[in-house]
Amino acid sequence: MAISGVLPEGSRLPTIRQLANDLGLAKGTVAKAYSLLESHGVVHSRGTQGTFVQAVTETALVDTKVDLAEAAQSYVAAARQLGVALATAHEELAKQWGNLS
Repeated sequence: MAISGVLPEGSRLPTIRQLANDLGLAKGTVAKAYSLLESHGVVHSRGTQGTFVQAVTETALVDTKVDLAEAAQSYVAAARQLGVALATAHEELAKQWGNLS
């Protein structure tokens, strides 16, 4: 959302605890995601003030595409190991995409 501009530069992200509760995830999972976003220059943590979206850089865009490709490869590998048809994998991806909207 930060890279697409839905969350503009300077937007404050929810706390790790709040986002974990909202999404039904473990706090450690959200903390890892925030850490990864920060390492790619997408967000910046200001300690107790919170985590904020930074200006999108070309490096962040390239890193995001690489991360997405790696995630897609993992998803495809898992779907194939489960013997899932491509159409079924697409349906599940679309369903999960909708769940996070």
